[in-house]
Amino acid sequence: MSDAYVSLQQLTLAYGDSIAVPDLDLDINEGELITLLGPSGCGKTTTMRAIAGLMQPKSGRIFIDGVDVTRVSANKRQIGLVFQSYALFPHLSAYENVAFGLRLRRVASHQIQQQVNQGLERVGLQQLATRKPAELSGGQQQRLALARSLVMQPKVLLLDEPLSNLDAKLRLEMRSELQRLQRETAITMVFVTHDQSEALALADRIVLMSDGHIAQLGTAEELYNAPDTVFAADFMGFENIFKVADERDGLCYLAGRDSDVSARLEIAGSSEAGYLAWRPAAVSVGQGQHRGEVRSVAFAGETREYVIECTIGFVKAQVPVGNRVHAVGDVVDFELSLSTARPLRD
Repeated sequence: MSDAYVSLQQLTLAYGDSIAVPDLDLDINEGELITLLGPSGCGKTTTMRAIAGLMQPKSGRIFIDGVDVTRVSANKRQIGLVFQSYALFPHLSAYENVAFGLRLRRVASHQIQQQVNQGLERVGLQQLATRKPAELSGGQQQRLALARSLVMQPKVLLLDEPLSNLDAKLRLEMRSELQRLQRETAITMVFVTHDQSEALALADRIVLMSDGHIAQLGTAEELYNAPDTVFAADFMGFENIFKVADERDGLCYLAGRDSDVSARLEIAGSSEAGYLAWRPAAVSVGQGQHRGEVRSVAFAGETREYVIECTIGFVKAQVPVGNRVHAVGDVVDFELSLSTARPLRD
């Protein structure tokens, strides 16, 4: 048996005859904030539901704190859940929302009062205890949902797209709030999201999922800087990904990812990878051995973004705003250097 705090072992999850997650193995450490990241339909929410006990695995086992909970009902797993919709009781005050689960456990009244007050204070809502959810802002409702889960002292806190209903400013505030609460409580958190920026900002480790499989697992820095596959690089923002069509005489010949290899672009050096990828910021514009036509220009604050059409497709570049400005229709030189490329496998 694994020594991990949460261990998923050869877990297969299905909806009827349709397999959503096949033979998943994943270990989560105690006190870790881990993110399940990926596009819609990749299996991340399905995996979270299995940990919560909201769906039964077709096969495999789930361990939490050394106990096999595969067939244990959801209400006996000591799991906290925070949903995208928050699922607050609209007719109850903030205080009563937090107290609800404690009352079901038949906790003594004086303990309920103490724990609820502490829970509301922890999330900064002690002054709003008498308000109902409709009288709270989106961020306050989110903090209330967190307080309601944390006051139950769960072994694991599961958060399913909890920030998606908030505006950009509130999302940033709630990221900091989640990090603070996780540090203070040392609780094990599993955070489900399709937003790579949320995953990068929050997670100790990221589980990048595709078609029910783990495409890559690592720290935020590892996934951002060193994706292994075309899928991982594409999802993590490497917008220029090209096939290595041929190598000879100290040159590497690139082709479009989905095109034939008749149109090529050559760069100096060699690579054993099947693909090479560049982030837009790694593309030099205004000088270099390659040439293309500017198809679009976008001002992005401190940078200017270009889309350049060349023989193998489109190249996206991001340059400081102080650089020379190129207009749509201009023919420009650009550079793709092997030294700034990330080698990938399919």
